Amino acid sequence: MELRNNTRISQFLLLGFSDDPELKPLIYALFLSIYLIAVLGNLLNILAIISDSHLHTPMYFFLSNLSFADICFTSTTVPKMVVNIQTQSKIISYAGCITQMYFFLLFGSLDNFLLAVMAYDRFVAICHPLHYMVIMNRPLHRVLVLVSWVVSILYALLQSLMVLRLSFCTDLKIPHFFCELNQVAQLACSENFLNDFVMHFVPVLLGASSFAGIIYSYSKIVSSICAVSSAQGKHKAFSTCASHLSVVSLFYGTGLDVYLSSAPAHSSHSSAATSVMYTVIVPMLNPFIYSLRNKDVERALKRLSGGEL
Repeated sequence: MELRNNTRISQFLLLGFSDDPELKPLIYALFLSIYLIAVLGNLLNILAIISDSHLHTPMYFFLSNLSFADICFTSTTVPKMVVNIQTQSKIISYAGCITQMYFFLLFGSLDNFLLAVMAYDRFVAICHPLHYMVIMNRPLHRVLVLVSWVVSILYALLQSLMVLRLSFCTDLKIPHFFCELNQVAQLACSENFLNDFVMHFVPVLLGASSFAGIIYSYSKIVSSICAVSSAQGKHKAFSTCASHLSVVSLFYGTGLDVYLSSAPAHSSHSSAATSVMYTVIVPMLNPFIYSLRNKDVERALKRLSGGEL
């Protein structure tokens, strides 16, 4: 693949949400607060899982990786935005923009694969409970996470290299609060069929394959739950999946909305506003969704804070 060096491009302008000086302090305080809550919540999840030997199971191993991915995911966009508001600057360098895009795609894709892996874990736990520890052995659940990392890294690298091939026009204003792939590609001077194909087809392929795996896993889970005779047994089986289903609904629901709103026919400001749910709100909510209904995590958090021996 031959890359064209964009030496003329030194920086982009991130337009953000509003130029109203009265709104900027509110936006700054809101996003900084949400970011700190997201980082703290996910970090506590990770520390609780590491510190409690009872949580050293495949399910919580996947959850700790999801929490780490969420911290990194939201850290690729929000800090730069709040710094730009604080310094009253809209500038992001060309290298900074490509780097931000790379890590955003990496951790967004990693979230996608980890949710599919966690669905498979719940499928094995509910449909094959007697063989769970044999099937989900340590080598397998580590390999599943490793493969998720490798595919995410390769995907992010592919998309970033494709953007490096583009030549940009003089209008370098990105109507977003971060370097979102579609918005950056729309600033290119000439159309490029290969770039458009990779930019739209590959994420759909990866997202659809992961989502199909989740749908298959939960179709089998529902069948197994329906076969349980006691209402208590059904409730217990469903409760183990409720948190994961909530996170899946949030992630794919907002992700699909972002993908559709990033089309040229939609407002750029609408796309930026929709992206807030996907990039900021969902990572903030995930640790609360997993911990509020999970007694094991609650107990570990109490031990971590010294509230329980």
